[in-house]
Amino acid sequence: MKAIILYDSKTPNGSTEAITDAIGLRLAEADVFVEKAKCKAMADYSFVKDYDLVILGAPVYYFIVASHLLGALIHGNLKKNLKRKKVALFLTCGSSETMAAVLYLPQLKIHLVSNKILAEKTFAPDALSDGDVLDSFVDDMLYQYNKSLKSRFLSLIWSDEALELLQSLPFFMQGKIRTMAEEYAEERGYREITLKVLDEARESLGSTYC
Repeated sequence: MKAIILYDSKTPNGSTEAITDAIGLRLAEADVFVEKAKCKAMADYSFVKDYDLVILGAPVYYFIVASHLLGALIHGNLKKNLKRKKVALFLTCGSSETMAAVLYLPQLKIHLVSNKILAEKTFAPDALSDGDVLDSFVDDMLYQYNKSLKSRFLSLIWSDEALELLQSLPFFMQGKIRTMAEEYAEERGYREITLKVLDEARESLGSTYC
């Protein structure tokens, strides 16, 4: 599993970046390959396609989620490249969880309606003093991720021809192509992955596996 944390912060080495690093450490301890990148509104986010899980995090300033993350979703190409991705969200602010759920998190979630949001959390600036809160967020995120994979595995079957094609690909490509095909089939309500479904997924997602 590969994860990336995209975070916004106006203060170098501030609380949001510290929480980002703490989340990354806990993911690494769970044998997740994890990287982080600081958001810039107009950056090219095509690289997120290479990750299984994208974690978005930002502080709240004057009732608004920090501008680079919002800008990347509204004006940049982040939203486009997050298509079909599993995501998790966190904010840092001093407001209550209830206020964050009503006022702040929806500022992000309105741009993620096509995504499966595995977990969301609002952290107080001093969240690092309570390791259980961070552990709970990461544990919930990983549990929901693994649950979604298990659900997909149980609900989908591969035809012999499609499986033969998958296994004929280089080993390092098989996991990515399997995930792409299964997410495409799940989204469209297919129960079986056939050669036709593989071709549809390739054309829809722009893959060149054969």
